[in-house]
Amino acid sequence: MNIILLISDTFRYDNLFDRAAMPVRTPELDRFAKRTVSLSRMYTGSFPTIPHRTDVTTGRYGWPWYPWQDRRQSSPNHIPTLLREAGYVSQLICDCPHLFRNGFDAGFDGAYVIRGQEGDTYFLRMNHSIEHVMPPEKTRHSYHFHGENLVDLARWTNRYWYREIDRFPPRTAELTVEWLEENYQFHPFFLWVDFFDPHEPWDPPEYMVKRYDPDYDGIPMLHPNYGKASDFTPEELRNLRAHYCAEAELVDRWVGRVLQKIDDLGLWENTIVVFTSDHGISLGEHNRTGKSNINRYDERFWPLYPEIAHVPCLIAAPGIEGGRTIDALLQPADLLPTLLDLAGVEVTPPQPFHGRSFAPLLRGESEEALHDYVITASFLRLEEGSIPAESTTPVIYTEKWAYTPIGAEGTRELYDLEADPYAETNVIAEHPDVADDLHEKLVAWLEEIQAPEEVVAFFRQRQG
Repeated sequence: MNIILLISDTFRYDNLFDRAAMPVRTPELDRFAKRTVSLSRMYTGSFPTIPHRTDVTTGRYGWPWYPWQDRRQSSPNHIPTLLREAGYVSQLICDCPHLFRNGFDAGFDGAYVIRGQEGDTYFLRMNHSIEHVMPPEKTRHSYHFHGENLVDLARWTNRYWYREIDRFPPRTAELTVEWLEENYQFHPFFLWVDFFDPHEPWDPPEYMVKRYDPDYDGIPMLHPNYGKASDFTPEELRNLRAHYCAEAELVDRWVGRVLQKIDDLGLWENTIVVFTSDHGISLGEHNRTGKSNINRYDERFWPLYPEIAHVPCLIAAPGIEGGRTIDALLQPADLLPTLLDLAGVEVTPPQPFHGRSFAPLLRGESEEALHDYVITASFLRLEEGSIPAESTTPVIYTEKWAYTPIGAEGTRELYDLEADPYAETNVIAEHPDVADDLHEKLVAWLEEIQAPEEVVAFFRQRQG
């Protein structure tokens, strides 16, 4: 079978499945969900952008060993290289600025990046001054070109666009449509399309933002501060969320254009199609905006709470009954063995997969869970047996519980997800035995995958 992998960066799970929390308009993905299996408990593994995609393309967990780095340093496993053995041609299309910088294009038969996202100053326009849009205290502290913040830099690089069609989701989608029309008669192909949106800066047409926040008349809030949400006024925070919602709606609209072309070309009958994300983002939850603490005025650790760790994953495949939901705990490292299983491809990877195929769940052949718990984490820079302040810290998820050994204030936290799906009320005082058990599982899992001894020792000494 052909394989089409659609990744949208920073697309929250509740954009699709909790309209009360995130009132994003997603008619295209709602329609797609009717033909797919929705995986309701997919949690990101290695965090953030590049570590996640390294988990996806290698079928292995990366965070205990290495940080954000070139994929080729992490593992010899790579989806297009593995599929080439089975006669696949492969294409990467992306506007994510980080994939080409970190070796993901290597191994693809074709690779194309649309430049200009975030701080990608690929073409200077020094005759034109950089306009300052957001006050520096309201956005992420930045050390980019000429010390400019990412909002101002992105607007300058992209010539202060105002039309929807100028933005990245339409451009990435239309290039994908062109590729499909040029290649749909060849079989089999692997197409990876990576939409960087709705990653910030959030600069959708303001008329779309107005539908989410019609009465705001202040400075547009286009970028989180990666710090305390209380640094924004309530009106500013609402406008920040509105910009995110409009950007996510834009992604839905143009992912829908790709799905429409798949339909036009009759590809559903021989193609596996996946839509997923790498992580979400805090938009006021836990008094945070952003996904990690890079704010000089916030001294807290940042555990990977559900608004960041819980990600959507929708899979359509020939012979798989759509319109269903599977509640099993899953992670991105499970995607590669699953895609190979669904496609009927047998490979011998240079390194064995950590992930496991959940194709039997999709086919209805089994109801056996792959994991009793999953772990969302970022690489921790250990310094004499401790980690720096403000680090992003791991969370262990089960169907009922979320546990972090290093909470916001450095102490352990436990949340009952059945009663508290956004992990707002710490109940560790009432259930210390549950926290102890989950901590033991974390240490045992690290030992099982033969994580570096210093990592195992760090978590073992925090036990109890």
